Amino acid sequence: MKIILTADVTGLGESGDIVEVKDGYARNYLLPRSLAIVATKGAQKQIETIRRVQENRRVRNLEHAHELKQQLKDLGAVTLTAKVSSQGKLFGSITSGDIVAAVRKAGGPNLDKRSVELRGHIKSLGKHVVDVQLHPDVTANVSVQVAGEQ
Repeated sequence: MKIILTADVTGLGESGDIVEVKDGYARNYLLPRSLAIVATKGAQKQIETIRRVQENRRVRNLEHAHELKQQLKDLGAVTLTAKVSSQGKLFGSITSGDIVAAVRKAGGPNLDKRSVELRGHIKSLGKHVVDVQLHPDVTANVSVQVAGEQ
């Protein structure tokens, strides 16, 4: 069955692509979740509209990503407190959700925790640098200072 994707589907394509899938996959998964529409002659106009909107969104998102990057840069180091043992070792590790909450608490922008890229587990006190993927073309660095509390 030929369908037109209305949203990005991992492993299948991007919004606006015309793809051939099995009938059951289209009827039972893609169409009920509004991830796709059946490809017809009238749907070609919808494809053009979707692509036009998508292109405008990319430009707006790129500009917005640069603004967010500047806000994160102006924010400086973000302080995060975590419970530590008497020897100064963290209980557990710092997660991307903890970092997002600390950025928001420090007056920074509201980020998605999936955009925070940890280079490894943060299990020690001190200063750590974390990457934040704001856009496919824009990556910001956030400095996180981990302090302990007993």
